Amino acid sequence: MSSSSAFNLFLLSIALFSVSCQSSSNPFILPIKKDPTTNLFYTSIGIGTPIHNFNLVIDVAGENLWYDCDKNYNSSSFHPIPCGSKKCPDTTCIVSCNGPYKPGCTNNTCPAYTINPFANFIFSGSLSEDFIYISQKQVSGLLSTCIDTDSFTSFTGDDSPLRGLPKNSKGIVGLSRSQFALQTQLATANKLPPKFSLCLPSSNNLGYTNLLVVEGKDVSKFVLQTTPLIINPVATGAVSVQGVPSDEYFVDVKSVKIDGHVVNLKPSLLSIDNKGNGGTKISTMTNFTELESSVYKTFIRDFRKKASDRKLKRVASVPPFEACYDSTTIGKSWPTIDLVLQGGVQWTIHGANSIILAKKNVACLAIVDGGTKPRMSFVKASIVIGGYQLQDNLLVFDLASSKLSFSSSLLLQNASCSHT
Repeated sequence: MSSSSAFNLFLLSIALFSVSCQSSSNPFILPIKKDPTTNLFYTSIGIGTPIHNFNLVIDVAGENLWYDCDKNYNSSSFHPIPCGSKKCPDTTCIVSCNGPYKPGCTNNTCPAYTINPFANFIFSGSLSEDFIYISQKQVSGLLSTCIDTDSFTSFTGDDSPLRGLPKNSKGIVGLSRSQFALQTQLATANKLPPKFSLCLPSSNNLGYTNLLVVEGKDVSKFVLQTTPLIINPVATGAVSVQGVPSDEYFVDVKSVKIDGHVVNLKPSLLSIDNKGNGGTKISTMTNFTELESSVYKTFIRDFRKKASDRKLKRVASVPPFEACYDSTTIGKSWPTIDLVLQGGVQWTIHGANSIILAKKNVACLAIVDGGTKPRMSFVKASIVIGGYQLQDNLLVFDLASSKLSFSSSLLLQNASCSHT
């Protein structure tokens, strides 16, 4: 593969194949784009009859697929899930719709949460079945959540269910461990083990992701390391049920290194405590990796020391970035950051994933202080690996074996997650 070639192999796909087959057939393809304003990642999915194409933000912590079925939306194939039915996990029932029957306005319907981590509230929509189109292939029997944002007359502007999402997006597609996550439903429907890969583009050009990785030559082209995915025994999302574990993806970071030097962090800060706080999780809804304040304070002190050793000229901070330098003094001298994971493998964060040009001639460390208080959650992770650090990194989530395989930067393997 030449240095100018783009990584265009991994598509959001489920391969319909037998155990003995080593190649895919009938893959479902979902290209990923990056919104330049919000720096969030989204894809397009067709829903309903006639087909309505929705841009949906990708959330690896998301519980389900939810979309805005406002006054302009209708579908003859829309089927609300009745409350009390086998497909309804909730004991309550939606009975508050007073308008004409339409998607998003059906009584005696199973409710479902529509969670947007940027919103100030948790909204309830209608659990439903409808035709879903992935790479122009029709899929039936998948559950999604329809929410009519027009019905929330008291919620406007920043209080909308769509708050903080790209202007052209109309909902979220969740890829968590939840039974209602898109990849879980696709795998279950086709009697396949849940396994998907994610490759986020660093540019606004197309990138790709896989919901089920097909083993074979495409995967073997890239050097991957593997570490266990760990389960936080405490629910970490906006809705917490006692005794129910988190659906988010956590990895066990044992230590953090800067230029090979181990940052002096208390082990207790990196582990998950009995209340669910701490640990390291992966997030596509967080723009830049966030460190809980006590972790950040120690980390940033050591980073500045290593940057000084490399003769980088420090300049004024550019919020939210604290460690900023004259970009003309960097060259190849930017410190390397390693996350040392369970099993001894290292996730290396190279300059492309740790440097951001905040303004002309000013390069900053793209890791920020995450504070001490959780948002839209009952617990606080010590490290949240954000989208900027995930760009051009291939991640393979194997939920059957509870393992994460990762490439670190594909740029070092003469590839990327974007078309060039």
